[in-house]
Amino acid sequence: MAATETGKTTTPVLLSTAYFPSVSYFALIKKYPVIIEKYETFPKQTYRNRCKIYTDKGTMRLTVPVKKPNGNKSKTNEILIYNDEKWFLNHWKAIKSAYESSPYFLYYKDDLKDIFSPRFKLLLELNTVIINKVTEILDIKTNITYTNNFEKNPDNIIDMRNYFHPKNSIEAIEFPEYDQVFSDRHGFIQDLSILDLLFNLGPEANKYLSDLNTYSL
Repeated sequence: MAATETGKTTTPVLLSTAYFPSVSYFALIKKYPVIIEKYETFPKQTYRNRCKIYTDKGTMRLTVPVKKPNGNKSKTNEILIYNDEKWFLNHWKAIKSAYESSPYFLYYKDDLKDIFSPRFKLLLELNTVIINKVTEILDIKTNITYTNNFEKNPDNIIDMRNYFHPKNSIEAIEFPEYDQVFSDRHGFIQDLSILDLLFNLGPEANKYLSDLNTYSL
């Protein structure tokens, strides 16, 4: 990604939706105009409905169970959340266990706890509330819009819809180490869910995102 003289670009970045997205995902939100895809055919096993946190045993994957109303032809904006499994209770329990001893868990927990409830019916609705809440907490001034239709090869856009994937390692960015709750056991683990950065760095998370060199992506 080419930067302007001011260190930013006006070219929009096209991203998939994501559940408590990664640090690098939020670095893009902070630095670029972002468009989030609504009309792609929903793929399996991606960060669209999952994230990674840091626990006493290392990384843990949290997955929101979903239902596809139109089978494999279902679009992202149609994906339903399967709340009968009460995933929200398990996710909050896991997050609390992982981060309750972090410096800023008590400070932010009330802002986030209400998200973990059966009130959301659509995955896109849930993810939108999450992204908006985190940008509000971190005081990130951003410009996020959503697609009006699906384009396989969009023009004048940096297409990163499939860049953030559990099988991909973000090697283009150097992530400065910060103190993590269990780093004495497993060392520093980079580019986890934004929750990890938020609970460990608090307000300093904003500057951390600013300092990441996303232009090498």
